[in-house]
Amino acid sequence: MPSKPIPGSSGDVLTSLPSAYLPHAATGLLHLPRFLAKCKYVKAHGALPPSYAKNYKRGCDRFLSQHLGIEPAAVEKIVHESATDEEIEARLEQLLPPDVRADKWNRRYVQMGMTEAGRGFIKEALSAMGCADRADEIKSIPDLMDFDEGRIE
Repeated sequence: MPSKPIPGSSGDVLTSLPSAYLPHAATGLLHLPRFLAKCKYVKAHGALPPSYAKNYKRGCDRFLSQHLGIEPAAVEKIVHESATDEEIEARLEQLLPPDVRADKWNRRYVQMGMTEAGRGFIKEALSAMGCADRADEIKSIPDLMDFDEGRIE
């Protein structure tokens, strides 16, 4: 039987965040729904749990923002200042470039963690979770996120 993460081994786990593989409805961009959900969580709760705060507006949030030519803080500001999801979407449409190059970003995103250094990071993270035996199955950073949040059994 494949191992499962030791509860608490990666810190608090926000299972309410969308899957790393859920595309944004309007743009098709992977990770954008997740970034928006983290911004909404901060708006509602004041901060993310430490296990998520360390990469908030950094890591994949920043890589996506760099791809789009925007600052992560601009996305956060839109979420924090908007009253509805519709307002968020309207303001995002104004912020994002006309061509978000979703195909280019999505390909890069699903391959994050597949370099030699990335594989080492994933193996280290899985070992800390008590799941070193899953290293051949969890192949990317998005896989690791979904695994940690219980979407990959």
